[in-house]
Amino acid sequence: MREPNAVDFWRGLALVTIFVNHIPGNTFERYTYSQYGISDAAELFVFLAGWSIGIATRERDGRPEPRLRTVLRLLSRTIEVYRAQITTMALALAMIAGTALVLDNPLLLEWHNAGGFFADPIQTMVGFVLLTHQLGFFNILPLYVVLLGIAPVFVLIGRVSRVAALALSFGLYAASLVFEWNLPSWPGEGDWFFDPFCWQLLLVMGFTAQDWSRTSPWLKRSAPRLVPVGVLIVLTGIVLSVLELRPDPLLVPDPRLVFTFDKTYLSPARVIHFLGVLLAFQTLYAVIAPRLGWVATFLASLGRNSLAVFSIGSLLSLAAQLVRFWTGGGVVVDVFVVGFGLFALGFTAWFVEWRSRKPRLSSP
Repeated sequence: MREPNAVDFWRGLALVTIFVNHIPGNTFERYTYSQYGISDAAELFVFLAGWSIGIATRERDGRPEPRLRTVLRLLSRTIEVYRAQITTMALALAMIAGTALVLDNPLLLEWHNAGGFFADPIQTMVGFVLLTHQLGFFNILPLYVVLLGIAPVFVLIGRVSRVAALALSFGLYAASLVFEWNLPSWPGEGDWFFDPFCWQLLLVMGFTAQDWSRTSPWLKRSAPRLVPVGVLIVLTGIVLSVLELRPDPLLVPDPRLVFTFDKTYLSPARVIHFLGVLLAFQTLYAVIAPRLGWVATFLASLGRNSLAVFSIGSLLSLAAQLVRFWTGGGVVVDVFVVGFGLFALGFTAWFVEWRSRKPRLSSP
């Protein structure tokens, strides 16, 4: 088990924020940082995934690991995330169906796009396996599967030229904004909630930034000087969010995605705001971690075990939604579901680490 660090801490904070925000209308949602900016925890989660790839694909001495090992490592992680997505989707459908039976309310079968499965299970089951049919609030892991699947291309190009990797990534991002490229949903209509062609930009920015932070003395000197710029961007985001000032998609010029705050296509305003958040808070961990004590340790433990914690968090947020529907919600219910959820996330992180430390019995 590695010691708490900034990457795990911020990833843990993103996981907690995603869990709370995936319980729409709850009392604590208004206190998450996602309510006070243009970007949210999803951007942070994907960027840190890229940063982690930059760390994981290097040897202890800092040299890049062999190419084949990098490809196999990322392929293995892709399969692991895909397995987690299929498992959580199956459990989520069972939770929705079970709640509909218990409450004798067939309308619950339509919850979060689940109706297609119960109406046409044959086609929809194929769609689930292909990741082309997704439940609401269960669409980050499919994005992650695709991003990890294409990551070896950018990582290997980045070893030759980080500028070339970024240029290729930005070119794909820009073309997707202009031509509105996205993966289609099936068997239903529409497209993916998170467009992989656009969101790959954050992943590539993550692992190239990690590499530059390690090798570029200029970046180490210059980044702290940009904190005021980041603070200004963050304050601007707060004003826009609090006053609900957003461009009208019907009034902006073409290409319209360049000028909106669209989350699906990761519009430039979201990227700029997220970069501002990075600049503003880049040195904050060293200041606040010693003062937060067990809270920092708790968040770092979540970040160390992000896949398991995210999967359980997705199911817990769905359970909380169903409990709030059943009870009518309220502060007391929100305290219970969010408090129990945070405890369960912490237990999940502890259990994963305990299980990895537990010695296996040798076969006779």
